[in-house]
Amino acid sequence: MQEPQFKRVLLKISGEALAGDQHRGLDFHVIGQVCDVIKRCVETGVQVGVVVGGGNFWRGLKDGGDSMVRVRADHMGMLATTINALAVADVLEQKGVDVRVQTAIEMKDIAEPYIRSRAIRHLEKGRVVIFGCGTGNPFFSTDTAAVLRAAEIDADVILLAKNVDGVYSADPNVDPSAVKYDSITYSDVLAQNLKVMDSTATSLSMDNSIPVLLFALKDPENIYRAIMGEKIGTIVKED
Repeated sequence: MQEPQFKRVLLKISGEALAGDQHRGLDFHVIGQVCDVIKRCVETGVQVGVVVGGGNFWRGLKDGGDSMVRVRADHMGMLATTINALAVADVLEQKGVDVRVQTAIEMKDIAEPYIRSRAIRHLEKGRVVIFGCGTGNPFFSTDTAAVLRAAEIDADVILLAKNVDGVYSADPNVDPSAVKYDSITYSDVLAQNLKVMDSTATSLSMDNSIPVLLFALKDPENIYRAIMGEKIGTIVKED
């Protein structure tokens, strides 16, 4: 039987991916497929932490625009991530997966506060831990939160499940000659201004030597394939 390539992973799922073709709100068919795969990963013995975005409901900088103070708009985005975290947790529980939601902003009636040692203990017991509210601070993306949580829980890799199937030299939707990379260094991502993650998240992953594997969530089985070591997407790592 094939063995997983990682012991502990941090899975980042964008809010837009959870909306499916609707682009807004929640598509429970998509969420169900994702949770089925997460369950399979847990059954192989892999410890899974999850960070969810909130763009299917609200993106602070984009949706707030010039109409709101950036700090408050970002706080609304953190609440959006909590909605997604609770939705994913509920579907996982329906499938028999033990799960905990931890939030960077205290919401004790609906989730645990984020405590690193408690999160690690949950993971060691085979529970999925879903981290909501990003870093708990404005001006930081949920991609940065994913890298931060990955560093804190000593994850082996960040699985970046997005709406693209890898890192390209240019936007493949605009430039048909764009080349997809199988692997690329953090430095090249920053130098070429490639849209893997924002520059803060990329620099943080580089400073902590955490590899980032970006792949498309359109086929949720890619999560399992990534954990089992199949060559999918693009790996971002050191030289």
